[in-house]
Amino acid sequence: MISLLLQRRWKTIKRIAFISLLGIIIILLTVEWFAYYVSSDRPVVSSSIGASNLNELIRKNRTLRKGITGLSPKGFYIVIDTARNLIFLREANRTILKAVVSSGCGNILRDPSGKREWIFDTPRGEFEVKEKIAAPKWIKPDWAFIEEKKDIPKNWEDRVEEGVLGDYALAFGNGYFIHGTLYKRLLGRNVTHGCIRVGDEGLEAIYKLSRLGTKIYIF
Repeated sequence: MISLLLQRRWKTIKRIAFISLLGIIIILLTVEWFAYYVSSDRPVVSSSIGASNLNELIRKNRTLRKGITGLSPKGFYIVIDTARNLIFLREANRTILKAVVSSGCGNILRDPSGKREWIFDTPRGEFEVKEKIAAPKWIKPDWAFIEEKKDIPKNWEDRVEEGVLGDYALAFGNGYFIHGTLYKRLLGRNVTHGCIRVGDEGLEAIYKLSRLGTKIYIF
């Protein structure tokens, strides 16, 4: 009983920590967006508000950016916005790359026997790169054959499918990957079985700059 309570408390602490870190990342993106439109090198005069007020706002913006820079993750990290289907490769408070992706569709597939069920959602939370694979091969799981209304093969070799995951793949646990796609016309839509599909150029950059242990934040 005590062990169960400790496990629940630990899960709650981890959830709070992730939400806090995600909030910091969102603030960083928002501040960066604002700074893009507000020059940091010269005062701006607006007809709707006084120059002194606007310059004070710029000064506070600079102070805010300095204050939250130290709270951001160190080194390169990946942020995935599944609502807008965007991936960001960031270093500290700077965006290195932004690309359109496809994420989980949310569909439900049930085994004809009624014993199993799969929900094709992209998981949310904090993850890390566990494996980097060049020229990846897809080992088709049971649900892929059920979806195609085919018999599930007994031979392992019959599950291997080449060329569908693009040139690179980053594994982040439980069978989920950031990988390439043959269906580039579907980028920007929620159509996957849970993995994150990325276009060729964005995927190559993310693959080369990521390391084992690189943090991935998905929301």
